[in-house]
Amino acid sequence: MILFSALWLGILTSISPCPLATNIAAVSFLSKRISHPKKVFAFGMAYTFGRMMTYAVLGVIIILSLVSIPSIANFFQEYMNKILGLLLIIVGLFLLDVFKIKMSGLAISQEKQQSLAASGIGGSFALGVIFALSFCPISASLFFGSLIPLALSSKVGIALPFLYGLGTGLPVIILALGIALGVTKASFWFKKMSSLEKYTKKITGIIFILVGLYYVWTHILLTLIIRR
Repeated sequence: MILFSALWLGILTSISPCPLATNIAAVSFLSKRISHPKKVFAFGMAYTFGRMMTYAVLGVIIILSLVSIPSIANFFQEYMNKILGLLLIIVGLFLLDVFKIKMSGLAISQEKQQSLAASGIGGSFALGVIFALSFCPISASLFFGSLIPLALSSKVGIALPFLYGLGTGLPVIILALGIALGVTKASFWFKKMSSLEKYTKKITGIIFILVGLYYVWTHILLTLIIRR
C-alpha cells in the first residue's frame, strides 16, 4: 500500500496545475522542434527520465542524510508516527486550498527552454531536471511533506522516491507516446487532465486528513490517555 501511495503522490504532482503546465510546455517544444514522431517519443522519454531521476536522487540524498545521523535517526524512530499524523493533516489542508503559499521556484526563460528542447537527448534530460526542481506549493508539500516522512517511516523507504519520480513521469510518457503514434489532439487530452486534478486533489486531501487524524489519535492522544 505504501508503494502505491508513493506512486500516487507522483501522479498527483504531475497533474497539479504548475507541474502540468511545465510538462505540456516541454512536450510542446519537443513536438514543434522535431519532425520525426519516434524522436519526439525518445526526447520525451529523456525529459521524463530527467524528472524521475531528479526526484529520486533528491529523495534518496535527503533520506540517507537524515538516517545517517544517529541523533536524528533516533528522533525519527521515536517520534516519526506522531510527526507524520500532523504533517498529513497540514498537507491535506494544502490540497483542499485551506492554506496557500507562494513560491517562486527555479525558472528559466522560454528561449532557454526551447534551446534545451532542441539540443538533443541531453538537453531534454536537462529540461526535465530543471522543471523537476521548480517546486510549487503543491509539489513541495507532496514531496517534502508527504513522501519524505512516509519514506522515513517505512522499511522500504529508499524505494519510494523512485516510485514517486515514476508517477510524475507517467502522464508525460503517455503524451509523448500519443504524439509518436500520431494520435490527434494528444495535447488536448493531456490538458483535460487539469480538470481531473481538482477532484483527485480534494479526494487525496480528505484521505490525508483522515489518515492524519488516525495517526494523531493512535500515537498522540491515545498515548496521553493511557498514561493518565
